[in-house]
Amino acid sequence: MIRLLIADDQAIVRAGVAVIAGAEPDIVVVGEASDGEEAVRLTRELRPDVVCMDIRMPNMDGIAATRQITTDPNLTTEVLVVTTFDIDDDIFAALEAGAAGFLLKGAEEEILLGAIRSVAAGEGTLDQQLTRRVLRQFAHRRSAAPTPPTPGNHSLTSRELDVLRLLAEGLSNAEIGERLFIEPSTVKYHLAGLLQKIQARDRLQAVLWGIRAGLIDPFQPH
Repeated sequence: MIRLLIADDQAIVRAGVAVIAGAEPDIVVVGEASDGEEAVRLTRELRPDVVCMDIRMPNMDGIAATRQITTDPNLTTEVLVVTTFDIDDDIFAALEAGAAGFLLKGAEEEILLGAIRSVAAGEGTLDQQLTRRVLRQFAHRRSAAPTPPTPGNHSLTSRELDVLRLLAEGLSNAEIGERLFIEPSTVKYHLAGLLQKIQARDRLQAVLWGIRAGLIDPFQPH
């Protein structure tokens, strides 16, 4: 059962997500928050698996709340940012704060539910129409800034590198398995090893790490 917390300053939005998600047999809504401070407090109290987090909220915005949640060593909660605005700065800030996924409000119900389940499973999610654009812009920003040190000696296997590069295309485990002619369970095994080696929370953070480390070229056509 996926335990879900909904954080949005609009009561009608919270109610809508609660109705959609609460009707599913594998999801239970454990709480609602109207601002970032309440989202952090309730996350620590209720220990949800996933927080659906709006960005623009009073008192503490969703980016700051996401960062507090993802950096808390006592929490394993994943954050799915759901926002009205398709703005690159918001997407970058959410991902760098540790969000496991980014979704625009107004998405079809099945897409929202799929995103919640994907994030809960540790797979992360990013609208595939946004993925390539976001990664290219992220790389542009990184190239314009001083290059940070590569995080340690990763010692990735060739298969882990294959998986990492396919993650950058926004592919699911099943799609990666089809591309590499291996079972999704095998993809999951390699992904787990990859995340452990580079100390990333999820697949999106792994992709950002890969760009920083020069292992992914988001400008390379696939």
